[in-house]
Amino acid sequence: MAQAEIGNMVTINFTGKLDDGTIFDSTLEALECDDEGCCDDDCEDSCDEEGCGCGGHESGPMTFKLGEEILFPQIDAAIVGMAPGEKKTIKIAAADAFGEYDKEKVFTVPRNDLPEDLIPEVGDELGLSNDDDEELEVVVLEANEDQVTFDANHPLAGEDVTFEIELVSIM
Repeated sequence: MAQAEIGNMVTINFTGKLDDGTIFDSTLEALECDDEGCCDDDCEDSCDEEGCGCGGHESGPMTFKLGEEILFPQIDAAIVGMAPGEKKTIKIAAADAFGEYDKEKVFTVPRNDLPEDLIPEVGDELGLSNDDDEELEVVVLEANEDQVTFDANHPLAGEDVTFEIELVSIM
C-alpha cells in the first residue's frame, strides 16, 4: 500500500481539540459559532479568526500538498509514512501551535487616541491600523470612558492542541 511522502497531494480528515476537549477545528462537522465566536456550548476561549476553524466552515476532507505546511509542520511530519485509512493523534505544545500567551501583547490606549465613532465593548474583535496601515487584530479586554485595553494574542495562544488525523487518500 502507498505511503504518503513530501510533495504528494493528500486528503485528510482531522479534528483539533484543546486539553479540555473543546473542538476548535474539524473537517468532520461544520462548526457553528455564536455571536462571541464560540463554537459550542462549552466554549470559553475559542475564536472566529481565519485559519482557526471556528468560523462555521464547511465540513469535509481537506486536500493539500504535503510539505507546504498548510496546517502545522508537525501535522505534515505525522502524515509522512501514513497509508490511506491510517489514523494518528499528535499533540502540539502551545509554543509550536498558536504561541505562548504574551502579556506584552496586552496594551492600553487612551480613549481620545481612538476614532470618535469607535465605541469598543469588552469582547469586541477589531482590526487596529497604525500610521503605516499595518493592521493588528485585537480583542477588547476592558473599556471605560478614559481608556481601552486590547489583547493582540491569538485567541488560542497558550493552549496546547491535539489533532486526530486520518489520511483519506494520496493522489
